[in-house]
Amino acid sequence: MPAPADRRPAALLWDMDGTLIDSEPYWLRAEIELVESFGGVWSWEDGLQLVGSSLDRSAVILQSRGVRLEGREIIERMTDRVAQQLDAAIPWRPGARELLLEAREAGVPSALVTMSIGRMARHIAGGLGEGTFATIVAGDDVVNGKPHPEPYLTACARLGVAPADCVAIEDSEPGVASAVASGAATIAVPLHIPLPPSPAYALWEGGLDGRSLDDLAAVHADRTAGGPAPTERAAR
Repeated sequence: MPAPADRRPAALLWDMDGTLIDSEPYWLRAEIELVESFGGVWSWEDGLQLVGSSLDRSAVILQSRGVRLEGREIIERMTDRVAQQLDAAIPWRPGARELLLEAREAGVPSALVTMSIGRMARHIAGGLGEGTFATIVAGDDVVNGKPHPEPYLTACARLGVAPADCVAIEDSEPGVASAVASGAATIAVPLHIPLPPSPAYALWEGGLDGRSLDDLAAVHADRTAGGPAPTERAAR
C-alpha cells in the first residue's frame, strides 16, 4: 500500500547534474575544449575533481590550468557548450523522471537545487513539464555553494517547509555534505564517483530505477526516528 500522506516527506529536494541527468560527460567535454583552446591538457580524472563543485570554484581551477578568462566568462562559455549538447539529447538518469512524476501526482512538491546557473536549470526543468518543480535554486541564487547548506536551506525557505521534513537526493560528496548539513534526510545515488556508506545518509548505489515515493518516505521515517541510514542492501 502507498505510504499515508502524513508519512510522506513535505518536499523532495533534487540535485541536477549526476542525479537527475548524467551531464558530467557534457561538462567534461566543455572543460577539455576550453582548456585545450588555451594550449593546456585536461583529463577525465581532472574533470572528476569538479563533480558537485560550484561553478565559481571550477572556474578558479580552470584558470590555474591556463584558461586566461575571467571567472564569469568561463562559466558562461562552459554553460553554453553544455546547453548545446543538451539540446541534442538530455541524458536522464533511470527512474528520476518517474519518481518526479509520482511525487507530483501525490501532491509532494519538488525543488531543483543545483550549482549550475539558473538558465541551465530552467532549461532542464522545462523538459519535464510546467509545475514539475515548485522552485529552482541555482548556483547564481546563493552566496555559498555546495558543500555549504545554503542551497538546500534556501529551497526549503522558498517552499515554506522545514529541512528535517524533506528528502534530498544527491550524487556527489559536496552535494551530499550540503544536504546533510541542511538537516534534510539525504539519499546518495553515486554515479561517476563512489561514495562510502555512512550513518549520515542512505546509500542507494543502484540509483533511482524502480524506486518509489514509498521508498523515500521509508528513508525519511528512519531518519526521523533517529535510526541509521540504510545502505542499498538494507533498503531493498
